[in-house]
Amino acid sequence: MGTFVQLVIDGLSTGSIYGALALAIVLVHQATGLINFAQGGMAVLSAYIAYVFTQLGLPLIVAILIAVVISFAFGAAAERLLVRRFERGDPDTAVVVTIGILTLATGICAWIWGYDNRQFPSLFPLSTVEVLGAVVSIRSLGTIGAIVAIMIVLQVLFMRTKLGLALRAVAINPESAALSGLPVGRLLMIGWGLAAALGAIAGSLVAPQLTLTPGMMDGALVYALAAVIIGGLNSPLGAVVAAWMIGVLENLAAVYVPFIGYDLKIAVPFLLVFVVLILRPQGLFGRRVVVRV
Repeated sequence: MGTFVQLVIDGLSTGSIYGALALAIVLVHQATGLINFAQGGMAVLSAYIAYVFTQLGLPLIVAILIAVVISFAFGAAAERLLVRRFERGDPDTAVVVTIGILTLATGICAWIWGYDNRQFPSLFPLSTVEVLGAVVSIRSLGTIGAIVAIMIVLQVLFMRTKLGLALRAVAINPESAALSGLPVGRLLMIGWGLAAALGAIAGSLVAPQLTLTPGMMDGALVYALAAVIIGGLNSPLGAVVAAWMIGVLENLAAVYVPFIGYDLKIAVPFLLVFVVLILRPQGLFGRRVVVRV
């Protein structure tokens, strides 16, 4: 029993890493209608910015807040100067642009800070507690709690606020939104800025559990995209639940399924994606899109 509980809790902790990035991807899609492959690189760049300010002697929470503000400006500028030129064209071209921004952000991190592993300070204590025979770190519990809080905030933003409803309207039909008087360009900038700011928080939560390097988020980005597909592109709740599901099922399959083991556990999320796309293409928590002609 203790082993099972330990695997589940460790899976929730690992899934929270994927969920942090998945939430930012959902935010961009809800606000602009695009899938932002640059989210991982932007999160890493934000984490490095926060790291620099901690090295200057600022408290960690202040350094993260400064990184959030800078990241918001960076995300808004990226939309205004790069992405906007391709948003009204072929969606595939806009996706390629986000991949270019990912490469640019990763290259900037490598150019300035190199590839050395750096230890990012943790927001939460490193002590542990025992839960049903399993040893759980306070940092893991804090990360899970932070992801739940962010998920609730995003859910409320898109469902209960004028800004969230305006962002959704622009993402669904920018032409109709413009005719309704909504400032489409400004809202797209805000959407990218909010996603970059969320990426800064995600990077600051993830970096202490990994090591701060330019490629820190490469693997997490793949799992985050799988979580978004499984949970639904328009559901913050679905993205987090799917990320937790991936983390837990990976751990359980590695131990209890003989032919998978630790070497093949990476196949678990892709099997889940395959099954979900067949049975429910819009995702477990996603809404079916109906187009009226």
